[in-house]
Amino acid sequence: MEPLTQAQQELYDWLVEYITSTQHAPSIRQMMRAMNLRSPAPIQSRLERLRTKGYIDWTEGKARTIRILHRPSQGIPILGAIAAGGLVEPFTEVQEKLDLSSVFGHPNCFALRVVGDSMIEDSIVEGDLAIMRSVSPHETIKNGEIVAARVEGVGTTLKRFYRQKEKIILKPSNRKYSPIQVSADRVDIQGILIGVWRGY
Repeated sequence: MEPLTQAQQELYDWLVEYITSTQHAPSIRQMMRAMNLRSPAPIQSRLERLRTKGYIDWTEGKARTIRILHRPSQGIPILGAIAAGGLVEPFTEVQEKLDLSSVFGHPNCFALRVVGDSMIEDSIVEGDLAIMRSVSPHETIKNGEIVAARVEGVGTTLKRFYRQKEKIILKPSNRKYSPIQVSADRVDIQGILIGVWRGY
């Protein structure tokens, strides 16, 4: 793509950061404040140049519809494979990148610290952070999804979700434990698992 001037790059970088963190486009006034400008004309000019050069686009006639066309490469480089058994050839060059922004940058995410061993067969162990996505009011939860569920009179638990008519089954991933079976009106699903973070 055609390179950007310093002023265009400054606006573009700010747009990428803003849209990534808020999940929506800013207003012209917000861009003016961010660039320390008192007139919308320079912002509109820079936006037009960014669009012409293929960095952004928007829907004509609609406010706050700017979208980033080519996001900068983000994430941790994946340098190859490593054996947990025998040996493999050592890594030599970056093949791709692990982008965690879709997990940690989601606007409706929260994390829960895992306590206990009821999900070890899904490789979720005590001390892990379960990254959850909030559930919208009318969302249908699929059987088999791992959820954070609050069970009336019992507490909150991380389990696999199954619905059978008016009954909810919360199934552990550890054969030592029995499933929790309760009526659907006693269960409040607080989130769906989208990732697990483990520090060492």
